[in-house]
Amino acid sequence: MTIRLALCTMPAVFQHGGRAQMSCEELFLKKLRERGFRLTPQREMVLRVMHQMAGFATAEEIFQRVQELSSAIDISTVYRTLELLQEFQMVSVVDPGDGQRRYELVGVHGPHIHLVCQDCGEVTPIDLDEFQEFVDHVRRRHGFTIDISQVSLPGYCNACASRHQEPEHEEA
Repeated sequence: MTIRLALCTMPAVFQHGGRAQMSCEELFLKKLRERGFRLTPQREMVLRVMHQMAGFATAEEIFQRVQELSSAIDISTVYRTLELLQEFQMVSVVDPGDGQRRYELVGVHGPHIHLVCQDCGEVTPIDLDEFQEFVDHVRRRHGFTIDISQVSLPGYCNACASRHQEPEHEEA
């Protein structure tokens, strides 16, 4: 089975610092080969399903969609593929507090930070530019480089925040 993915392009950095566009499939294949693996039909299918889902999904949700295409793939294959995609920084991973990690292809948006509502589970992506000043400050002040691709910030969305504000105390 050959699956061609044209929906997503991910920036690939080459040796001379230039940037070229590479499809998810091409990038995944390149990274797999660097590690001595091959792009199996099962791995391609997981990638294809993630494109179709176009957003965050749990491993179980991805597995259910894969099962609609082929019952020959088990959930452990989905988990192993997600682990590889995460290792290759091709997916963003968030845990909205319910113990169910959710995965999203990074795609043309590139790495971004996720604001995760601890009440309703809403995930809001924000551009790295909004966070870059803090990242630069940490690097200058502490000599520490933050792995931006793995940043999720818990808190409350606008809709849920009002329920978590402390009541104001009136002075007597």
